[in-house]
Amino acid sequence: MDNLTYLVDSGFSADTIYLDFAKAFDKVPHTRLIHKVRNHGITGNLRRWITAWLSNRKQRIQMHGIFSDWNQVTSGVPQGSVLKPVLFLIYINDLEDGISNSSRVLKFADDTKLYRKVDSSNDQALLQRDLDSLCRWAGDWQMSFNVSKCKVMHIGKRNQSFDYVMEGQSLEKSSTEKDLGVFLSCDLKSASHCIEACVKGSKMLGLVKRTVESRDPQVLLALYKSLVRQHLEYCCSAWNPHYTKDKHLLEKVQHRFTRLFPDFKKLDYYQRLEYLKLWSLEERRNRADLIEPFKR
Repeated sequence: MDNLTYLVDSGFSADTIYLDFAKAFDKVPHTRLIHKVRNHGITGNLRRWITAWLSNRKQRIQMHGIFSDWNQVTSGVPQGSVLKPVLFLIYINDLEDGISNSSRVLKFADDTKLYRKVDSSNDQALLQRDLDSLCRWAGDWQMSFNVSKCKVMHIGKRNQSFDYVMEGQSLEKSSTEKDLGVFLSCDLKSASHCIEACVKGSKMLGLVKRTVESRDPQVLLALYKSLVRQHLEYCCSAWNPHYTKDKHLLEKVQHRFTRLFPDFKKLDYYQRLEYLKLWSLEERRNRADLIEPFKR
């Protein structure tokens, strides 16, 4: 995040378009999905199993003990299985075919983004052309975008904030977006995510404090680690803050947790951490940053 912030401060500018498929998992046509499964080189028993799994599906509705007639289900990725996002990604895997080399498409299940560096009106025209290409793909493959939920984020202090159009509608401009659980802002600073993490962690800590009478360290530590700390550390390698105010904001939540124990109230924060055998959140984020390179 520090390097990205440096790029923004040094004049780097880019536009990111957040795309939202309308009823993404429900609109995938089975016949075309099977065709793409075959084109991806999936053959033999696996392809026959997927084909059988998707074929001849039926559904009906029950209300107050009365059933509707059975109807054939010819589209949609079946819910409740690990195959749902995999099959959807297979279906949209060629989404970016035909876009310019300087543009990029990022896909994670139904979360899709189109972005490129934009320094001039020519760059804007290229990105708009690529956006039109994605819209044509959606029409050709019986998918559609929910244009009212698609947004554009202009990154960089010198960004000229060009307008973009999808299916005749101007895209709404956004300064902050939630991307796979992490809040990103147009200045690429982590303050917005730190605030959100602090709010979620504080709410969960308050719930634990109100509903659990025990002050046994083993009980509260288990609850804190499983229910509270996850909100303060989720994907922290992507947004590890470098401003002191953001670090203190997150640390306050753990500080309040350590004050739940009557015997430790006279101790300072770091002494309480030592007794509870906890690391500060900043130490844990630094540890996560060091671990991350070894995963690659």
